Amino acid sequence: MSRDHVQSAERSAAEAPPAALTGVETPFLELLARGASADAYEQPVLLARAEGRPAETIGALERAKLLALRVRAELEGRRRREAELSALFETAHDLAGLRDLDAVLRAIVQRARSLLGTDVAYLSLNDPERGDTYMRVTEGSVAARFQQLRLGMGEGLGGLVAQTARPYVTDDYFKDGRFQHTRTIDAGVRDEGLVAILGVPLMLGHHVIGVLFAADRRARVFEREQIALLGSFAALAAAAIDTANLLTETRSALAGLERANEIIRDRSAVIERASDVHDRLAELVLRGGGVHDVAAAVSQVLDGTVEFTEAADTAAAPLEASRAEGHAVRHEDDWIAAVTAGGELLGALVLRGHPGLDPVDQLTLERAAMVTSLLLLARRSAADAEQRVRGELLDDLLDARDRDPRLLRERASRLHADLDSTHVVLAARLDGPAADAEQEAAARRRLGAAASHLAATRHGLAAARDGGTVLLLPLTGDDTATGLARRTARHLGTAVHEPVTVGASAPVRDLAAHPDHVAAGYAEGRRCLEALRLLGRAGDGAAAEDFGFLGLLLAGDRDIAGFVDRTIGQVVAYDERRGTDLVRTLDAYFTCGMSPARTKDALHVHVNTVAQRLERVGRLLGDDWQDPARALEIQLALRLHRLSAPAQH
Repeated sequence: MSRDHVQSAERSAAEAPPAALTGVETPFLELLARGASADAYEQPVLLARAEGRPAETIGALERAKLLALRVRAELEGRRRREAELSALFETAHDLAGLRDLDAVLRAIVQRARSLLGTDVAYLSLNDPERGDTYMRVTEGSVAARFQQLRLGMGEGLGGLVAQTARPYVTDDYFKDGRFQHTRTIDAGVRDEGLVAILGVPLMLGHHVIGVLFAADRRARVFEREQIALLGSFAALAAAAIDTANLLTETRSALAGLERANEIIRDRSAVIERASDVHDRLAELVLRGGGVHDVAAAVSQVLDGTVEFTEAADTAAAPLEASRAEGHAVRHEDDWIAAVTAGGELLGALVLRGHPGLDPVDQLTLERAAMVTSLLLLARRSAADAEQRVRGELLDDLLDARDRDPRLLRERASRLHADLDSTHVVLAARLDGPAADAEQEAAARRRLGAAASHLAATRHGLAAARDGGTVLLLPLTGDDTATGLARRTARHLGTAVHEPVTVGASAPVRDLAAHPDHVAAGYAEGRRCLEALRLLGRAGDGAAAEDFGFLGLLLAGDRDIAGFVDRTIGQVVAYDERRGTDLVRTLDAYFTCGMSPARTKDALHVHVNTVAQRLERVGRLLGDDWQDPARALEIQLALRLHRLSAPAQH
């Protein structure tokens, strides 16, 4: 039906006397009562035509349909305004009850973000002395540089709003040339990952005192009603800042909102119940509740048992039907509401043993599913952001030696990591067969996610590197690099359901002062990883200490100095400190077939001197230094040490 036709029909319906609708309005009233979709209002007309009803009856049904749709649109508008009024009412209530300005501003930013459904919301205030505007409160932000931004008047979208006292909105910040881009501001926005930004001025009289923002990390078009709503929050924020001057007006507005809220409750018990559900869910979101908290809250409202289930654990047919229709679907005695986001199926909310469900309760379950999807996305976004930050810090440790130790410690501390403790660098790589490049990429993503989760729980760091993953994990208690490597291989393999091979470095220390130790440890861990693969031990974990001289034979980059240092380094260091001759004694001992008598002749010393020196060697190298395997490694290290020493002239 054309627009002109609809408008003509609406005028005819408006001009027709009430008697013209007698007997035909009943089906439309029923549709209004159960909150049916707009498409459902065509059914009575189509049915009348199919039954061959008279043209007058069909015309009357058409007019009744249009009037019913107008009533439906008015009810929808009132519901939306009720939600906005409720949020504004709560904010105004905070202004009347709270005396902490920061708490009020945080509440405003949190509610603005929740109601507009954005990733981030933030508020900046003007600094008259410096002539710029600075960030005061943020909600949903993860980037430190963004949280400390200062914008000159006219710089960036916020600076333009502060300068012109007009709201500005952009659906793609970096492609918008209406405002002045600066390197500092763009870097902060890029760190935060923002794309679409809406900013409205905070006004006191004719003066701008700051800007209230709502922003998304994806392209988005903000509707006019959303801009107006954010403007309302901006007005409340300005009122909080100037409470002394506007307290009377705020209380008056509060009283008016309370009266309006009472009128809304009196008009419809349905709207009151929906408002109660909205309040509960909004409170859960604002205080950082989880998915199971939402399920528990809805269980109380619906007087039943509501559970969040994974997609794999939910009946497939009704779950897919709910996903396609966007509504809760009945399945036997249960109701299933799909939890989706951007076409991705995240799970479901299931109302157990409650076959009789009225439309209001069904809508409540659907709203709870939507809130659940937002919480899951927020949790994923936070996890992704933390994973990115941990990877960036580890990349900096691996790639750059000249770093400020204080800054490195501060960055690590924000991630609950301690660079002053002893760590092990682990190189991990998948060893399962991949059918194609896409499956291999997916497996690497799973490995990266599992490694990041392990690093977060162990107060370490993780990053993707060289087709695999590198981890920096603390070494605690009596743990060894070998034990940590094996446990990490088992943990990651179980998480990704594929064999994961892990090579570990020797313990590394003083990473803030010496970040080059991380790069050296990573090189050592990769050599261990390659040695494991060459030995056919895919899916296992090992450290440099496990291979001895075999590591030199198997590794592509021969670490001769490292092998010598690990094997006889303590004896060499003792000679250098004390001016003793333990290395020469040890070499002569092996040359003489491990005979003290022949050794004393070769060195021209007393046999007791040989015994004392060998006893000192045992204390430095351990009681097992004469075991065949250790003795072989020590002899090889002595030979390499002698060959690498400068020639004596």
